[in-house]
Amino acid sequence: MKNTVTNDSDIPQSVKYFQYAVYPPTLALGLIFNMLALWIACCKIRKWTESRIYILTLITLDTLLLFTLPFKIKAFHDWKTSLKFCKVLESMYFVNMYGSIIISTCICLDRFICINHPFLAQSLRSPKKATLICLAVYIIVSGGNFYTLRLHGDDTGSVHCFQNFSSNTWKSKFLLITPEVIFFGCLSIMVVCTIRIIICLWRSSNLSGRVGNNRSVMIVGSNLLSYVICYMPYHVTYLLYFLKKNTLLADPFSTFRPALQISQIWANLHCCLNAICYYFVFKEALRIENTETYNTQNSKITR
Repeated sequence: MKNTVTNDSDIPQSVKYFQYAVYPPTLALGLIFNMLALWIACCKIRKWTESRIYILTLITLDTLLLFTLPFKIKAFHDWKTSLKFCKVLESMYFVNMYGSIIISTCICLDRFICINHPFLAQSLRSPKKATLICLAVYIIVSGGNFYTLRLHGDDTGSVHCFQNFSSNTWKSKFLLITPEVIFFGCLSIMVVCTIRIIICLWRSSNLSGRVGNNRSVMIVGSNLLSYVICYMPYHVTYLLYFLKKNTLLADPFSTFRPALQISQIWANLHCCLNAICYYFVFKEALRIENTETYNTQNSKITR
């Protein structure tokens, strides 16, 4: 089945202006923040920890997603490319987007196990296990390529990338269920874990641990906040647009499509806001390493 190509005029000017306001700073700041975080994680922190591995994975996923943004800007105009190149871009975008969602959840879940179940954490947590989890996540989300490669149906010529998916694609329940289950499932886990962490730390009477405890709250809190701010609008409007495409919901003012485009542009801000979580994780890691170094030097002096 051939797809109908969307003309440049089909996209409202407000959407184009919004992408010009959001994409360039997102790309620039995202690359700066992620490269700086990568340098700190690789050069300044010596000890391999679970948090460091998850953060490095998240940096990699966000950076790969950022490289697709210039092509997404171009796709909002009368730009058509080969089907093969388009499939690569779309797969790269969606795989890294949902990989980032799951890894963000892993960071929160790892912190929950560490704080709420410290004895169990000794057997469940290790750098090796964190590495295997990250690899498993990427393999699983990469399996979505099988479906991403079919977004444009049987079109064999040039296509309008990131737009005009085939009508059969929009009829697929898999297209609705999978992204929504991933997002709301991960959101539920993060909310529960964050609340449980805050309650556990609130009840704690260990005065000497308050600084570290506050950082734990900052890590999971900033992680959850950026997750909700960036991804919630997209997945809500995506659900509404899917229902509209299948004539299950009326859209008398034709607002769902531009709302979906704007919310997807907005979702990419996650690549920048993740830097807040990086800051607290790195600050905690460096504090621990400095404390260990100080204690080691003191023990040598007292011998």
